Amino acid sequence: MKAVNKSMNYKIVFVNAIADIGKVCWDELAKGSGPFLRYDFLNGLEETACCNVSSGWQPQHVKVMLDDVVIAVMPGYLKTHSYGEYVFDHEWANAYHQHGLDYYPKWVSAVPFTPVTGERFLCNDETTLPEDIHQQLVTALEQHDVSSYHCLFADTDSISHVKPAGWLSRFSVQFQWHNYNYIDFDDFQQRFTSRKRKDVRKLYGKLSDKNIAFEHATGEAIDDDTMALFLRCYKATYLKRSGHTGYLNDAFFHHLRLTMSDNMLIVSAKMDDKPVASALFFFDESGLYGRYWGALHAVDGLHFACCYFEGIKFAIDKGLPLFNPGTQGEHKILRGFEPVYCQSIHRLREPAFHDAVAHFLRKETPYITSYFNQAQDALPFNEAFTPLLKTKSVCHPDANTINDNEKENEI
Repeated sequence: MKAVNKSMNYKIVFVNAIADIGKVCWDELAKGSGPFLRYDFLNGLEETACCNVSSGWQPQHVKVMLDDVVIAVMPGYLKTHSYGEYVFDHEWANAYHQHGLDYYPKWVSAVPFTPVTGERFLCNDETTLPEDIHQQLVTALEQHDVSSYHCLFADTDSISHVKPAGWLSRFSVQFQWHNYNYIDFDDFQQRFTSRKRKDVRKLYGKLSDKNIAFEHATGEAIDDDTMALFLRCYKATYLKRSGHTGYLNDAFFHHLRLTMSDNMLIVSAKMDDKPVASALFFFDESGLYGRYWGALHAVDGLHFACCYFEGIKFAIDKGLPLFNPGTQGEHKILRGFEPVYCQSIHRLREPAFHDAVAHFLRKETPYITSYFNQAQDALPFNEAFTPLLKTKSVCHPDANTINDNEKENEI
């Protein structure tokens, strides 16, 4: 990728709606970046009021202009809380509050409610970029009255574009299934230890004894009944767990069905032909992504089958390279999901708080690394298969554990 001459006329502009950038322009720059960075997904959040001022996700997207041409974009939001991010900074906010300072609003580059690693700085392969784009971005951000800037679940290419010296790296661990050219689900199970293989078969045996069957629907097969079941299950489970019916409303899911049904998979579970559970996934050539699930009745093992194993079956059948089932959850390990590192980067404008967070992250990172290693040790694969594993991590904290601004403070 070439860099433009500094004398060329480029500028960074913030817009309050993705519609101000436009579908054709956005999707061209986001090509190959996964389903959640498509215009229809992000615009749906705005059009259905899931992301607006009152929701605490006020759109403030970035576009980089060269003369009158948009050459790069970033999804961005002014946040008045920390919900829906999955990179937990509540303690940082409390520290600000205790010292009489406002932590909110902050600016966040992320996909709302979607902790999936991906590009945050979107440009096509032929795009020419200014050499100092990361510093220009910081300068533009500093014009806003915000406490801090955050780029969440970013891939390494995006981080290289937007991370000048001094930004802090924070690591986390998720669990992801990789497709090692499996022929079918039985082939996948053969990689398990004998005991774990029996556990999977026992699970499906119990569900079969209860006359539970699964149906997969994509594209036009996602009819009114399928969508209605998913919404009913999603809201019922959210209400039971959280006391509300979810951050995302019916209008958003209906918008997705109209605009992205070919990238949606709904797995429905029925017991004696009566609906009992539903799970929504998204997919494209980059992989399968499990997002939302709900059940009308508690059935032992149903969650594992509906959300994990049925997803694996679909990914194998479609030849997808990976399956990201969602964030957190050590129980995924024993179902064949390997640990992967995720990375977010942060910059706080108050120097004292920035240094304090840097110190916190230096202490936190070794625990994250230890957790990752323990998770790898717990994988259920047999010895013959284990050497073949090639866990794909977005990053590895060993190479970047000490953040730039911490080096000066070391004795």
